[in-house]
Amino acid sequence: MSKIDFTHRVAVVTGAGGGLGRDYALQLAARGAAVVVNDLGATTTGSGQDKAPAEAVVRSIVDSGGWATASYDSVATRAGAEAIVAAAMDHFGRIDVVVNNAGNQRNGRIEQLSDEDFDEVLAVHLNGAFYVSQAAYKQMIKQRYGRLIFTSSASGVFGNYIRANYAAAKAGLIGLMHSFALEGAYAGVLANALLPTAASRLGQAPAHAILPEWEAFQPEKVPGIERIGAKIRAEYVTPLVLYLASERCTSSHGMWSATGGRYARAFVGVTRGWLGPSGRPPTPEEIAANLAQIEDRGGFTEPHTVAAELADVARISIERGA
Repeated sequence: MSKIDFTHRVAVVTGAGGGLGRDYALQLAARGAAVVVNDLGATTTGSGQDKAPAEAVVRSIVDSGGWATASYDSVATRAGAEAIVAAAMDHFGRIDVVVNNAGNQRNGRIEQLSDEDFDEVLAVHLNGAFYVSQAAYKQMIKQRYGRLIFTSSASGVFGNYIRANYAAAKAGLIGLMHSFALEGAYAGVLANALLPTAASRLGQAPAHAILPEWEAFQPEKVPGIERIGAKIRAEYVTPLVLYLASERCTSSHGMWSATGGRYARAFVGVTRGWLGPSGRPPTPEEIAANLAQIEDRGGFTEPHTVAAELADVARISIERGA
């Protein structure tokens, strides 16, 4: 099996000053990529700024014989995002990979979240990923090549406690990824979403936000966690990121889970459902009466566009003569 190699490729990793992003940047560089190490150096809630984290990662890469430059811009503004992509173009002449990893948190119970708590989290996770990816995408379609990775979360797909703002942002990234995947396909620009689980600063909740339910679902309370606890680390997520960022990857439009050493594809499916009466809308009572068929997962489709779901319904209508 040939080695996945990033020689002559240029990668941008946002939030690369520590945790998952740091490991992505180091491993991309170790395999030949020139890396823009972006990190604002803010706290987990998004306040402050510190150049040291990004500079330390760049120093590690350069001292190992690799190529890297630091970016201290915020992804949460269009100007900051464009500056990040400009750093790649100015220093290395192209941009092949974007790993949207930058994040923050403003945890709290739903009734406690302020407008600022909600908006600030969406600004970094969702708006930031759009700004950076859009700027990079414009270059990628000219090159006819690109790999975009959006760091979503199981919180956005399955839900989580005390993180309604975070879950909303991460769910939004799924829709964003789908659109980039569809529009970029003609130019060889692939887009995928990552659902990583790893110990990080964003995994901690403030004491005032703790719920009894949250306590019950902390990793140490999960039966059998001792079997995988050592694998809830960045180095177990990075291999999937490297694959999705590589030329070897031909998959797009997907959600990929890296959790405790298990790698899996998550997907959205639609049951075959119940086809309502011809010539009129169904009544709510008919919906209730046919709920078992509506929910039956014995057969399902995995539509990749709105049109594909409509086509499925049309096909079922033909099959049933409705």
